[in-house]
Amino acid sequence: MLTEQDLRQGLKTRSFGRKIYAFDQIDSTNNCAKALAGSSAPDGAIVFAEEQTSGRGRFGRGWTAAPNENLTFSLILRPELPPDCTHLLPLYAAVAVAEAVEKASGLTVECKWPNDLLVGGRKFAGILLEASTQQNRVDFVVIGIGINVNQTRFPEPIGETATSLKNASGRTLDRASLFRSVVEALEYHYTHLSSSGFQSVVPQWLSRSSMLNKRISVSTHGTPLSGVVKGLSREGGLILQTGNEERILFAGDVSILGGYS
Repeated sequence: MLTEQDLRQGLKTRSFGRKIYAFDQIDSTNNCAKALAGSSAPDGAIVFAEEQTSGRGRFGRGWTAAPNENLTFSLILRPELPPDCTHLLPLYAAVAVAEAVEKASGLTVECKWPNDLLVGGRKFAGILLEASTQQNRVDFVVIGIGINVNQTRFPEPIGETATSLKNASGRTLDRASLFRSVVEALEYHYTHLSSSGFQSVVPQWLSRSSMLNKRISVSTHGTPLSGVVKGLSREGGLILQTGNEERILFAGDVSILGGYS
């Protein structure tokens, strides 16, 4: 079981993770982080939990992770971004997590729009962003990150598409060390993107994805739409060519036709 001291010891950041709220069990790290952010928690504060009783992914779906084997935490940010650009933040987080995981595990990580990370075509991590906006500005965002680290068994039907870093690499990873590496990568990329513009994360994300020019099916609120991926918009939307029309999507479940789903 990881404590706040375990997580912070040796952490090489300026602000990210300087304040960590660590729990053995909590309903949802995102719920707690949103409450703390609303009470003026600082930029870069983190809520960590060994176990979530009501963890969730996109569209309110449950996120199940075995306690004491994985990493589940939420990062509070107060970016200077217009509300319509918050879709870039899951891409930023995906790039940072991918980089840290590759260095720690030696695995090759792939990004799948809009918020999944894969190894060997199987999902091992997910990202959930929730934002609070006021008028035309972002008050705060919470980025929830779940990483399957050392878990080896997954309930059905998740087991058909999920994996962990241990399953993929064949070895047990030091969770505290990986946590620090991820947080350091998150701060590094956030600092650079804040100065260069968050749109610059788009080519970085695309370089880690095999979706470009692939035919996919996207389900949005139960309605399927198929087409060819042409790229990402400056706001982080998926550009989909459907016949003679280009559409930009900001949410949906993606299946690559003839590939992973």
